[in-house]
Amino acid sequence: MADVQLDTVDALMARYAAGILPEPARVLVEAHLEMQANNRSRVTEYEAVAGDILEKMEPVALSSRDAALKAVFAADPPATPARARQRPANALFPKAVHDFIGLEADEIPWKRKLPGFREYSLGKIDGCDVSFFWLRPGRAIPAHTHDGYELALVLDGAFNDARGRFVKGDISVADERIDHRPVAERERPCIGFAVSQAPYRLTGSLRQLIGDLIG
Repeated sequence: MADVQLDTVDALMARYAAGILPEPARVLVEAHLEMQANNRSRVTEYEAVAGDILEKMEPVALSSRDAALKAVFAADPPATPARARQRPANALFPKAVHDFIGLEADEIPWKRKLPGFREYSLGKIDGCDVSFFWLRPGRAIPAHTHDGYELALVLDGAFNDARGRFVKGDISVADERIDHRPVAERERPCIGFAVSQAPYRLTGSLRQLIGDLIG
């Protein structure tokens, strides 16, 4: 995502419509559209604009096109961590997420990061750091900022930070201009899917960090 500007949800949707997102980010947007289908109209508008632009472009020379196709077919397909399986009827995860990782919410092998904060990291996929997070009700993630972009889709529950409230199906877009401390709401755990350029950088005070470490 290093050369992709993703500073707003609108920018993210436009790049999804144009088909130029890394695979994990594409999956994140597709899952969002499953959960908040009313936003598909926005994507349709962007697709129409992209179609108009393509129609006005100069034809590509045959030799250049052949070279481009050879490069595409020679490239390795984006890695996916698991093969898609049949979804249970009461699945929590959207189909796009389930197909991407081949796991349901109750099958995630969570690892404890801090008291009340768990993570499941898939590592690097298509140039992105990909992970899932679980926050105990009322739990805060330590204050941090980002070296690049982070996209976070709320899969269940909700969280709040200085920008506002993010509920099930919402996408949070954060970058180096955002310094925040997301806090899960108290009604239920907050589960999310995150795609980022790089690990986050802690920004809170030592006292606050110690408080987060002891839960």
